[in-house]
Amino acid sequence: MSETPVLREAGATMDGAAVVPMSAGAADAAAPAPSVAPAPRWTSERVLAIRRWTSRLASFRVTRPSGFRFTAGHYARLGLGGADAEAVWRPYSMVSGPGAEHLEFLIQSIPDGAFSERFERLGPGDPVLVEKASFGFLTLDRLAPGTALWLLASGAGIGPFVSILEGAGAWQAFGTVIVAHSVRNAAELAYRELAQAAAHAGARARFCYLPVVTREPGAASLDARITALLADGRLERSAGVQLEVGGSRVMACGNPAMMRELRALLAARGLKTSRRGSLGQMAFENYW
Repeated sequence: MSETPVLREAGATMDGAAVVPMSAGAADAAAPAPSVAPAPRWTSERVLAIRRWTSRLASFRVTRPSGFRFTAGHYARLGLGGADAEAVWRPYSMVSGPGAEHLEFLIQSIPDGAFSERFERLGPGDPVLVEKASFGFLTLDRLAPGTALWLLASGAGIGPFVSILEGAGAWQAFGTVIVAHSVRNAAELAYRELAQAAAHAGARARFCYLPVVTREPGAASLDARITALLADGRLERSAGVQLEVGGSRVMACGNPAMMRELRALLAARGLKTSRRGSLGQMAFENYW
């Protein structure tokens, strides 16, 4: 805060000249306005639980900030390792539904990653910074009305789709909901039980869960990358639904290389992403 100027008595001098007294209003006008520190853009929450799916894949719950709001499919920015300036920040999609009392996230640790290294030392009760705002475009309202919703994920990209499945929106808006989750090994099929039991009671939608395991022979009937399964028709045959521009709507989340290839394959079938004033048939988000 700026130091307040000292007002001298009338008649006092610094160089022999008389000093004219200032009115209270003039003094206020002359004093610089005190600086006010901006409110933090984050809150400090604490870890409630951590679940290890594999040595590199984990989900964790933290307390939910008061007033924090998000739409299923959104992500939050999390900070580890100190206050704002010292913390390492990364974006992670919410796995928990918008109505949950906690926030849950799924993280794929990266060797030598700054955030991953700090996460590996994390335990229940430890602090996690959570930005007050949520972000993202991987939400149902980005899609035009359709009949079949395809949720295509690789690795930790299943996270936002678990949040979407926990809500009623997808089950009410579509006649069929298909989840295809591609991983290297079966142990990485996080939330498999939840996905299989996700259909809401009374929902009209038919639900199809397609696990894809690429590096563990015999672990699943589908054993190639999602893009390869789409190109040769196996994905559609397994789902019993044709992926076409008229009724199919696609949300995809995974590694950037897969997202680029998948976007090209779907665009060749006539699907488009949303533009200003025009809802599309597909939406993407990169997720390592």
